[in-house]
Amino acid sequence: LPGATILLCMVDVLHAFAIEEKGDVFKKMACPAFLMFDNAAYLADMTFELPCNCKPEEVSSVIWYFQEKVGSHKTTVLTDFAGTMVVDSGHIRAGSDVLKRFSIRMFSLIVFRAQETDSGHYLCGTKKGDFFYGYDVDVQPTKHIMVAFVDRGQHVQDDYTEKLFSLFTTFWDWTRCDRCGVRGEQRRIGLCYLRSTQLHPRYRAAVPNVTSCGSKAVPTHFQHRGRLRRPEVAIRSCLTPCLKEEVPEEGVQAISNVISKLGEKPWLPRVPTQFHKHPIGSDLIIACPGARPEHAVAWDKDSVRLYRSRYLINVNKSMRVFIDHGNHLHIQRVRVSDRGTYFCWREGKMVAGFRLSVMYQQRRRRTLNDPETIYAIKAIGMSYILISIIFIVIHVCRCCWR
Repeated sequence: LPGATILLCMVDVLHAFAIEEKGDVFKKMACPAFLMFDNAAYLADMTFELPCNCKPEEVSSVIWYFQEKVGSHKTTVLTDFAGTMVVDSGHIRAGSDVLKRFSIRMFSLIVFRAQETDSGHYLCGTKKGDFFYGYDVDVQPTKHIMVAFVDRGQHVQDDYTEKLFSLFTTFWDWTRCDRCGVRGEQRRIGLCYLRSTQLHPRYRAAVPNVTSCGSKAVPTHFQHRGRLRRPEVAIRSCLTPCLKEEVPEEGVQAISNVISKLGEKPWLPRVPTQFHKHPIGSDLIIACPGARPEHAVAWDKDSVRLYRSRYLINVNKSMRVFIDHGNHLHIQRVRVSDRGTYFCWREGKMVAGFRLSVMYQQRRRRTLNDPETIYAIKAIGMSYILISIIFIVIHVCRCCWR
């Protein structure tokens, strides 16, 4: 009990120290007299954090505002009223409104699973309407992303240059190898950027005269050209050894561990496994626990490696099983042959298993009250009415012509 009390006191002290350190940051940085916007670009489905880099010392809580355009009358207020709301990112659905996908922690705004519609201006301020800091966020889509497989000799897009501007891709670092001990893959995400001397001076970037293609700093007559260049991802093979786990010396292991190992199957990986029954013919999406789009994630079905060079989305137009750019495994129109155990690798380590069993749906008689029946009756009825109208119009026209 005394040890627990001391530990709780230490946690409180560290929390207070973190708040004090945050306060020191605000003392060092003065808010600009003229509100500027820092440019930040992300890929769709990523989670991003926007720190409120400056505020007066007397302000104890902040409110974030979202505007698609500067001066727009439509403004979304992002506040949790106390700065203490914690959102579980695992329960957030893609495509939901930004009001259901944000959290404010230590004055910073965190937006989970960002969508293309989240692009715009984010302002840190107070309830009275005083603004301290601003961001110009550009969320670039993954729908038509360019993919280059380096092992096949494919190359990334060349720079596009015109008289007044140029378009190019800025790549992030290669991810870690998504598997260990066997052949794995690495990804490198690239976002579209534009260089021009005609950018709006109110927007700041890390490099002068350079901003992301979807930024509001880009002049209107350049924006159409910027949309033509898509973000891209490069993929290559890799091989890295697995880290050796420390095994307790003989005699140190607990008796319960020894007994539990007697019933284990040596050919199955020792990872937490979830069991799931899914009806045949319906679609299924599996997510890797704790993984984000920027992480190195891989999937295996039993002992078969599902490499992106074959299973990445849009590699083959007739794909039924594929991996999207958010690292989710999709199985469309589930079949009996899809049953098995799907293993998930995260950052080079196998972390989870997903045991899938397929079941047949029980047939049931449909009644007139079923939504499917009502929809079918309406569709058939409208088709007959449309065909009847066309038939009558044709005969009337023939009679008039005669």
